[in-house]
Amino acid sequence: MSFQQGLSGLNGASRGLDVAGNNIANANTVGFKIARPEFADVFANSLTGASTNSIGIGTQIAAVTTQVTQGNISVTNNPFDLAINGAGFFRMSDNGSISYSRNGQFGLNKDGYIVDSGGRRLTGFAADASGNIVPSSPVDIKLSTTDIAPQATAAAKVVVNLDSRSAPPPAVPPFDPTDATTFNSSTALTVFDTLGNPHVMGVYFRKTAANAWNLYTNLDGGAAGAATALAFNSTGALTTAMPLAQSFAVGTGATTPLAYNLDLTGTTQFGGSFGVNSITQDGFTSGRLTGVFIGADGTVQGRYSNGQARDLGQVVLANFVNVQGLKPLGDNQLGETPDSGTPLVGAPTTGSLGTLQSSAVEESNVDLTAELVNLITLQRVYQANAQTIKTQDAVLQTLVNLR
Repeated sequence: MSFQQGLSGLNGASRGLDVAGNNIANANTVGFKIARPEFADVFANSLTGASTNSIGIGTQIAAVTTQVTQGNISVTNNPFDLAINGAGFFRMSDNGSISYSRNGQFGLNKDGYIVDSGGRRLTGFAADASGNIVPSSPVDIKLSTTDIAPQATAAAKVVVNLDSRSAPPPAVPPFDPTDATTFNSSTALTVFDTLGNPHVMGVYFRKTAANAWNLYTNLDGGAAGAATALAFNSTGALTTAMPLAQSFAVGTGATTPLAYNLDLTGTTQFGGSFGVNSITQDGFTSGRLTGVFIGADGTVQGRYSNGQARDLGQVVLANFVNVQGLKPLGDNQLGETPDSGTPLVGAPTTGSLGTLQSSAVEESNVDLTAELVNLITLQRVYQANAQTIKTQDAVLQTLVNLR
């Protein structure tokens, strides 16, 4: 008489309860994936080979598998929090030891690295000094807090409409930027020298005849340069070749003269009021890092005080042929094993990898209702197996009491 079946059933139900209890305990663990016990029957080998009358000797847990299904995504106030929508795992480095996780609760450490609560560093592709992402072997992502260097203006563009109804100012006095009676219209834009110092460039328009204007420019209220003739056709389109070379002396210690091209392409002369349609230029002053944004493709972009943006790196994701072959390491980390296969590393949104959502985290995929039902079921299984042992004991007691 054997108690083996009942004992194996008790052990299996007990381990199943452990799995369900662990799932419930991690219902609030960000990125946690539920585990599922998989039971298998057990048969003893026969000396004479297989038998159609053999009776099993119980059950066993063949495996406890992780169910990698998508969890709900909830929004947070931390710009470094990341949620994966789709397949993939964050690739984490702990002094070179690589692990993988779906927990996207990140922050910055004192050295500027993006880290999790355990100090492991998030890895990705680095960016060069110009902000270009260089796909290569993933490295620890470090945000540079160095100010970005200024860029001198090399090209400026002004698009306006000049009023064709305007009358030419009197020839005397000649053009004077301080005398509004000597020109018809004006505007201004800010340009930058090689040290990032801003300078105000004045742009003045003086009508000389029908479809003919003179353009004058000056810097920081100084003397204006020579006039440049602007010609328009009978439909109001500018016919003068563009761009125009501009050059002004600067006395701030920057490279002098400050030379750049001024483009008026798109400027018109219609029978309407003077108006500025657009003003752009490509220079900027130095900038300090004021914020960070992480895009859906994992690009980490820095925002600077001068209005510029620059890529600082790109988060990578890793996927596996057999994600259930990953080994749980604790602390929301998973490790690569021979069963999982080689990690397939790449940028989010590429291949089979999912997308990232910043200022958000992926919640646990634990279904509390289902787990509580599992608890009830496993409890009844445990009680039923205990009853089989009790029954076997009663039968054995009957045999012992035979006279």
